[in-house]
Amino acid sequence: MAHIDLGLDEKAHPGINGPMRFRPETAEPLNALAEQLLRAPHPTLTAGERELIAAYVSGLNECTFCCSSHSAFAAAQLPSGMPLVEQVRRDVTTAPVSEKLRALLRIAGAVQRSGRAVTPELVDAARAAGATDLEIHDAVLIAAAFCMYNRYVDGLGTWAPQDPAAYERSAAHIVAHGYGAS
Repeated sequence: MAHIDLGLDEKAHPGINGPMRFRPETAEPLNALAEQLLRAPHPTLTAGERELIAAYVSGLNECTFCCSSHSAFAAAQLPSGMPLVEQVRRDVTTAPVSEKLRALLRIAGAVQRSGRAVTPELVDAARAAGATDLEIHDAVLIAAAFCMYNRYVDGLGTWAPQDPAAYERSAAHIVAHGYGAS
């Protein structure tokens, strides 16, 4: 049970969904941010790659709900699916991703520790791997935003399903309709 009374059945509205329903006026901009960062057209990063960054950071933050949901969202949009997501979360250094994506994930991991942990060396390595300033910017912003979302979910002590099928159902809905759609 959440730390506060959200006035709803948490099992019907797990994780971030309960607090979003509790405060719809703050849910709207939070959902709009997620939609822009993760689903809006991007010149080079796919929605699956951006969801993978969100899942990776959420895993580093040990946020069960966000890690599970964004892992499912990434898997639904990446050709290699959940096996790739699990490999990235287990060990980004050996996961079968491009060097550019690996470098962006390393930057995202640094942001998760501290914004100041993003060093010129990490940025230079990302550029050397082919990352653009836009991709570096977006990796940093996705990581920073997911630190906030993770703390929102865990700070309120929301309930997270244990069944992976629940996250797969949510993934189908998000891929089809986006963030903020009921």
